[in-house]
Amino acid sequence: MTSPSLSPVSLETNSTSRWQTFATRVLAGEELSADEAQEVLAAPDVEVLDLLHAAFRVRHHYFGRSVQLYFLMNAKSGLCPEDCSYCSQSKNSTAEIPKYNLLNREELLAGAKAAAERQAKTYCMVISARGPSEREIAAVEQLVPEIKQQYDLDICACLGLLTPEQAARLKACGVDRVNHNLNTGGEFYSEVCTTHTYQDRLDTLHAVRDAGMELCSGGIIGMGERPSDIVDMALDLRELKVESIPVNFLNAIEGTTLEGRSDLTPNDCLRTLAMFRLTNPEREIRIAGGRELHLRSLQPMGLYAANSIFVGDYLTTKGQLPEADYAMIRDLGFEVVKSASGNS
Repeated sequence: MTSPSLSPVSLETNSTSRWQTFATRVLAGEELSADEAQEVLAAPDVEVLDLLHAAFRVRHHYFGRSVQLYFLMNAKSGLCPEDCSYCSQSKNSTAEIPKYNLLNREELLAGAKAAAERQAKTYCMVISARGPSEREIAAVEQLVPEIKQQYDLDICACLGLLTPEQAARLKACGVDRVNHNLNTGGEFYSEVCTTHTYQDRLDTLHAVRDAGMELCSGGIIGMGERPSDIVDMALDLRELKVESIPVNFLNAIEGTTLEGRSDLTPNDCLRTLAMFRLTNPEREIRIAGGRELHLRSLQPMGLYAANSIFVGDYLTTKGQLPEADYAMIRDLGFEVVKSASGNS
């Protein structure tokens, strides 16, 4: 006796209606529940294409076929007192990485020039620290107006934990957005860091919002968290109305506490991106660190849910060549958002 096969009709009935119904509801202004978001993360591999179609309906509604590029500058590397288990710059890491204090003016201006040349709309300056020193805040205050005048870039600063007073100073000097990732769900946070808390991170995000700046905050997938932890983070970001959500996939760098961990498949990454799009429909979703490692040949498909990528390298790991990113975007029939300086 032969076993029954799954016909195209039954596949359509069992999968398409569910994910497309989610998309239709989201486009009508409804919010997915936590249970529904977990359903998305549990979608069978055979349904991932339909799930991406649903996510793309939402992405296209808000962003069309545009892709925003970001350029990341590791302005201060290593030397961090925090014990974040995923990070090659933490105090517990033995990873062989460059270690240096804040780059000088000329080096940071050169980074801004590279950002403009690579068609990035936003220049992201990142330091490794629990929080910025007075000298580091003052350097940012002096440099941001100069970068804006010369290159007309949006500025995103990632300086660690911030006080309300520090956030106000960043706003006053022209910083457009602050990145401070939640990294994972609140219940799981103590498993990846003990030197500060999830609430500390929320407090920084509230200080940034109160100062009048946009929020950039996302997380890292593949650290051993449960699907419910990923959903908790996505819904917290929704509640905070975060403008930009970078989704990183763990690059388990040798020498870090999470060294050797590799729990993700390309389809896991695609499901995650679709879930973030459906739970945060109007927000910029960026495929961040680890995309080359985990999405591999399926990288282009991630842009059916996400609408942003970093162009160039990450903090202590290499990205693919910018030319490969431009070709990927072009081959999809998408287009790079024109930078503030007029590049396209």
